[in-house]
Amino acid sequence: MKILIVGSGGREHAIAASVAKSSKADKIYCAPGNAGIAQIAKCVPIGAMEFDKLAAFAKEKAIDLVVIGMDDPLVGGLTDVLEAEGIRVFGPRRNAAILEGSKAFSKDLMKKYNIPTAAYETFDSPKDALAYLEQAPLPIVLKADGLALGKGVLICHTLEEAKAGVKTIMEDKQFGDAGNRLVIEEFMTGREVSVLSFVDGKTIKTMTSAQDHKRAGDGDTGLNTGGMGTFSPSPFYTEEVDEFCRNYIYQATVDAMAAEGRPFQGIIFFGLMLTEKGPRVLEYNARFGDPEAQVVLPRMKNDIVEVMEACIDGRLDTIELQFEDNAAVCVVLASGGYPVSYEKGFPISGLEAFEGRNDYFCFHAGTKLSDGQIVTNGGRVLGITATGADLKEARAKAYEAAEWVSFEKKYMRHDIGKAIDDCL
Repeated sequence: MKILIVGSGGREHAIAASVAKSSKADKIYCAPGNAGIAQIAKCVPIGAMEFDKLAAFAKEKAIDLVVIGMDDPLVGGLTDVLEAEGIRVFGPRRNAAILEGSKAFSKDLMKKYNIPTAAYETFDSPKDALAYLEQAPLPIVLKADGLALGKGVLICHTLEEAKAGVKTIMEDKQFGDAGNRLVIEEFMTGREVSVLSFVDGKTIKTMTSAQDHKRAGDGDTGLNTGGMGTFSPSPFYTEEVDEFCRNYIYQATVDAMAAEGRPFQGIIFFGLMLTEKGPRVLEYNARFGDPEAQVVLPRMKNDIVEVMEACIDGRLDTIELQFEDNAAVCVVLASGGYPVSYEKGFPISGLEAFEGRNDYFCFHAGTKLSDGQIVTNGGRVLGITATGADLKEARAKAYEAAEWVSFEKKYMRHDIGKAIDDCL
């Protein structure tokens, strides 16, 4: 098969690495890709939002399967465009990708179908939002309705912070049009867990659990980022939690989307909060998480192309997902100043240390090839992942490998997975 992956980050590198292991993959392309993906796929200079160019390329190369990794093209309707040209696609159509594209939609869906989540209100005007805040309990969470690169969430501990947050999101438009509508949500406490799943419209098969670290600084301080590291599995995702989620969240979400005339085929990412009252849905994503994919996919035994085709063909019920009985930890190496401002173009050294290893992975996120040298080209530069017999071993190995790589103004958190030590 000829397979085209759409995207350019660490998630797409992890997907490409899994696709490359498939017996079905003869030729892999990636648009636009990055310097790491270029080592296992042919990168083509087409942006993820250039739908017509992507469709033309897929037809020209007789692509058998397009895998859309990123949220923007999914929410924008790339699947619909490609399917209209007779091209097979793994990823939800536009009317289903709204599950991630609009937080107001997803919250309303959960309310309508009794899927456990935080209490919330939705606002289209700053004035109404500010009036509501005057009597709302604190702390409180403000969420830009649309896509905001994982950064459109503000946790406010005082009324002044909350009012400033409304201004930031709705008036200053720090997150662009994503802030045209605002969701104000009850603040929940507990452990956060991420669960990725394959869905074929009616059947859902969940993958192994993971846990992300969103804040830029050690000790969960600083601004929200796209993710500074993750580990899998989560020791907090117990059999009891899994049973609850299967009974009240996972299949219920798939059934709700089908009932709304929006059958979902692709990946549903469940962001969960394990509260004292039980698991609650924090958010949905309509694609693999980044960096969650970097710890989940290396542990998956299945041929990923076979699973994706089963989703497209509506026969996921014939697939049994299998994962290695091990653990993985990913530490993100970022550019100093991320997520606010940072420089690009610094040469990266030490990448050759990962060659020939099957328990260490270096997933490229923000890199490019410049004059024969791989250089930094983004805020999150690399995802250094290691597997081990357990989480402690995987964590030690990931931090060991993080020191193999050097570039100017390299930055990372030093406590990814530290919560593991508190419970093992």
